[in-house]
Amino acid sequence: MPLRDGRLSHDIDPSDRAPQDACGVFGVWVPADQASQAEVSKLTYYGLYALQHRGQESAGIAVSDGSRIVVFKDMGLVAQVFDESVLNTLRGHIAVGHCRYSTTGSPTWENAQPTFRSTDAGGLALVHNGNLINTPELAARLEPGVLTATTDTEVLTALLAHQGEGGPMAAAREILPATRGAYSLVFMDEGTLYAARDPEGVRPLVLGALEAGGWVVASETAGLDIVGARFVREIEPGEMVAIDGEGVRSERFAKARPKGCLFEYVYLARPDTTIAGRSVQATRVEVGRRLAHEHPVEADMVIPTPESGTPAAIGYAEASGIPYGQGLVKNSYVGRTFIQPTQTIRQMGIRLKLNPLREAIEGKRLVVVDDSIVRGNTQRAIVSMLRDAGAAEVHVRISSPPVAWPCFYGIDFATRAELIAGNLSVEEIRDSIGADSLGYISLDELISASHIAKDNLCRACFDGVYPIPVEQDARGKHLLEVGR
Repeated sequence: MPLRDGRLSHDIDPSDRAPQDACGVFGVWVPADQASQAEVSKLTYYGLYALQHRGQESAGIAVSDGSRIVVFKDMGLVAQVFDESVLNTLRGHIAVGHCRYSTTGSPTWENAQPTFRSTDAGGLALVHNGNLINTPELAARLEPGVLTATTDTEVLTALLAHQGEGGPMAAAREILPATRGAYSLVFMDEGTLYAARDPEGVRPLVLGALEAGGWVVASETAGLDIVGARFVREIEPGEMVAIDGEGVRSERFAKARPKGCLFEYVYLARPDTTIAGRSVQATRVEVGRRLAHEHPVEADMVIPTPESGTPAAIGYAEASGIPYGQGLVKNSYVGRTFIQPTQTIRQMGIRLKLNPLREAIEGKRLVVVDDSIVRGNTQRAIVSMLRDAGAAEVHVRISSPPVAWPCFYGIDFATRAELIAGNLSVEEIRDSIGADSLGYISLDELISASHIAKDNLCRACFDGVYPIPVEQDARGKHLLEVGR
């Protein structure tokens, strides 16, 4: 597997892995007579590039020229998997693309997307963001030996491929109402692009229009922006659309029960993305303001943990009147640390990625803002580093409530036993990381900053209330790999 580009690694300490992102999906349809000018494979490449933060294990693109579908996928980042020569071979007027972080199934080539299946009428290529929670039940509908990969996406593709005379829409009408969990799907046959979103709408999915004609579907509005598509609307929860020469057709396969992921606002989505009409950047800055009101402190400077804490740190500084500054410098070109340091040089491993600006922080009382605490190792190292650099006080502020519960809808959190907030009180966490004080934004204030009603949000990682009940035997990344 090609090594990742370190600029995409959120990890400062490899033993304190941050919540791993969901996947990014992208689809484009243009009129067949515009295919040579539109170069849908390159539009998809740029769309995936904009969504790379959502998954960095593998990438793939499928393209249809109206008579056949060609798929190219591999392990690695978008820019590592595709180059000019590969994209030039992917010619057509419809494309779907994917960048993956695995939530069901190991990070292997077989599990990379798009998934492809032959059908009675031709072929079907599909990409998926989210995680199904009744995968074993769905897999039981298939004949033994049918699956060639170990993902929930492979199961869904195999089911949709057995479509009879009605095509993908008819198959989806039958399969999707029985599918539980989070799924934002983009799929295609030789002539039509399709998109569907689970009834809870846990993961985002948006529709855009190309100025020269054509349509785009993407996980985030940032994926539309990069290809010059105008945002039209969100794909609604429980909605399925089909796009071809007749335009965009829409139908509902289930009643909408909105439960959008609150953690998208905290961490997952790009700051330049808009969700439900609300800028993610604006939300994160507002959370910082509210954090300052909830957890004020006398200090000399507000600094972010780069770059995850930056928007909230800006808001905290604005509301508190404490000057905003840069106290930590991040080395953007250092990726995951594969050489494990011994205990005596572990601090050097952290300094490969972060280094304090001693002249800026020496003798200062600091407010350090970050988006979340997982195991606490990173914050513990940062607090120690700032004290070593001469900080007089270190007050940690977190722009999410304590993350105490795992996610089963498309984010690969640590287990509850590994989550520091699943085992310790706030005061115990403060003592563990060595801060002078610790304050988390409250769940009510975070929800209020999102401008979405509490009952329309999934908050499970914060309060343990799962909007789609998850059976114990449906949990786990490798549930389809047992006995293989």
